[in-house]
Amino acid sequence: MDLIDELQWRGMIQDIMPGTAEQLRKEQTSGYIGFDPTAESLHIGSLVPILLLVHLQKAGHKPFALVGGATGMVGDPSGKSEERNLLDEAALNKNLAGVRGQLEKFLDFDTSKPNAAEIVNNYDWFKNMSILHFIRDVGKHITVNYMMAKDSVKKRLEGEVGMSFTEFTYQLVQGYDFYWLYQNKNCKLQMGGSDQWGNITTGTELIRRKAGGEAFAFTCPLITKADGGKFGKTEKGNIWLDKEKTSAYQFYQFWLNASDADAEKWIKIFTFLDKAEIETLITAHRQNPAARELQKALAKEITFFVHGEKEYQHALQTTEKLFANQSAPAESLNEDDLKNLEGIIQSDFSSEKINNGIDIISFLAESNIFPSKGEARKMIQNGGVSINRKKVDSLQLTINSSMLLHKKYLLVQKGKKNYYLVKAV
Repeated sequence: MDLIDELQWRGMIQDIMPGTAEQLRKEQTSGYIGFDPTAESLHIGSLVPILLLVHLQKAGHKPFALVGGATGMVGDPSGKSEERNLLDEAALNKNLAGVRGQLEKFLDFDTSKPNAAEIVNNYDWFKNMSILHFIRDVGKHITVNYMMAKDSVKKRLEGEVGMSFTEFTYQLVQGYDFYWLYQNKNCKLQMGGSDQWGNITTGTELIRRKAGGEAFAFTCPLITKADGGKFGKTEKGNIWLDKEKTSAYQFYQFWLNASDADAEKWIKIFTFLDKAEIETLITAHRQNPAARELQKALAKEITFFVHGEKEYQHALQTTEKLFANQSAPAESLNEDDLKNLEGIIQSDFSSEKINNGIDIISFLAESNIFPSKGEARKMIQNGGVSINRKKVDSLQLTINSSMLLHKKYLLVQKGKKNYYLVKAV
């Protein structure tokens, strides 16, 4: 199966320029994807473009990861309803270093190989370019009519917020990236999310008009959740690739909690399991959905890929200690288990208040497990709070020192998946 066929059955291609599949079959081709350094870590929304580059390299082609040192100072209007805050140079450099370090984990940069991955920064070719140079040598090749016809531009111009000249020129800046890589790195392919199609085709048009060359492109669909929720978002915010921002346990849990419909779609996109393995897993899952074997395979493969075997094993151990044997008393968890439960929110609470006795609602609010007493009361009434694996069924419960595990801890569960370890100090 060639690259395009592989990506199509995985559901990873939305738009594709004519001739792209033929180009990839004809010769080793260099292709790139741009990464926006708006934070010092990428999040799981960036996993699909990363995986596209990995698939490209596995198929024998040469991947380029472009980190937008210049475009990060401007801001991409695609898919945005308003202009974002621009980054200063110090913040941008910090973010660039973080993103570069993450990309180096996933791609093969061995320079002895003809298709070794490379990282490029568009600040390197924009930093010395004057505005006169840009409007004369780039701007004259693309008409305003062409630029205004792009969906990302039309939507913003029709909205209440409008669009600044800075953002309007973004597609030219990104188009020039493709042109520069075409001229200097023989890069003939650009990939990206479907919201980037307008910017990408501006690049192919600039290559055609300015260099008389031919370039190619395809995009992948934007990932959605079956329930309409935003992909990669939880009540705690983004799911990051940096384990300091999102622990391996929390990362693992995100995938493990995927719905059946999402798991069937995501296992094709986010793993490298082959077609036969995936079809076997899906068949087995449909026969016994309660076993959640599909979600377990998805969570294992993607956690292993992003965080490695050691972190995957930690995540699995934490999951088993918390969920696999719910009937076992919390006292069966030793002190090291409690202190080292990865991804559990840990906090301190007044031992004096616990020793004197504090009502459950005040405890839950004052420990910040709930933002208010009202929400704590409502969750208890709905059966959604447990202390040391015992469901709280009374609003009159008093928390006292006799309840402390190892004379120090309270293990609090909110809902099905949220755990808190409160230490009496």
